[in-house]
Amino acid sequence: MNPKRWFAWACLALVLVAEISLFRANRQRDAVQTDLHNAQVQLRQLQDELDELKNSDASVQAAEILRLRKQNQFLTNQLAALDFSNAQSNAESRSNAQHLATARSALRLQQDHLAQLQTENQQIVDASAAVIAKKTCINNLRLIDDAKQQWAADNDKPNDAVPTAKDLLPYFKDNVFPACPSGGAYSINRVDEVPTCSIPGHALQP
Repeated sequence: MNPKRWFAWACLALVLVAEISLFRANRQRDAVQTDLHNAQVQLRQLQDELDELKNSDASVQAAEILRLRKQNQFLTNQLAALDFSNAQSNAESRSNAQHLATARSALRLQQDHLAQLQTENQQIVDASAAVIAKKTCINNLRLIDDAKQQWAADNDKPNDAVPTAKDLLPYFKDNVFPACPSGGAYSINRVDEVPTCSIPGHALQP
């Protein structure tokens, strides 16, 4: 496989993987934030219960306080774990976002490079076609001049005589008058003058 095409496909795969990882990280972060919110709600509820126990019976209060302290400690530990998990999820989300941005940037650069190469290749093709067309046209002008000279010799024509395209047809293969590949118009001109083409640069040296 062409290395440039392989690199483009690799960049595209990297973008897809990064987007999937980012989606999963966002879902995990949302779940962690939901658990964190629920834990905070439970802590507030415990605080309200503790406030209510301040005015209750001492023995009941002591037992309930012990229970609430254990539950509070559990929730505190859970909250700390959720905070840590939330921080990790946020960091992973930011990292995935950076990887995704990097992959997209690399893919854009690759696409720009490919577009530039295609443009340069087309310019080379166009330039080559123009050179070939010019050489073909000059060769046609030479054939026309040769036919004109032969026509003048066969018909004893003076130097100022100007033959028509019909006059020269017998001197061309299959009786077909040459045509400029770039669409230029030929002027046969006098016997003592070289034929010309209307396209600039398509010229037969005298």
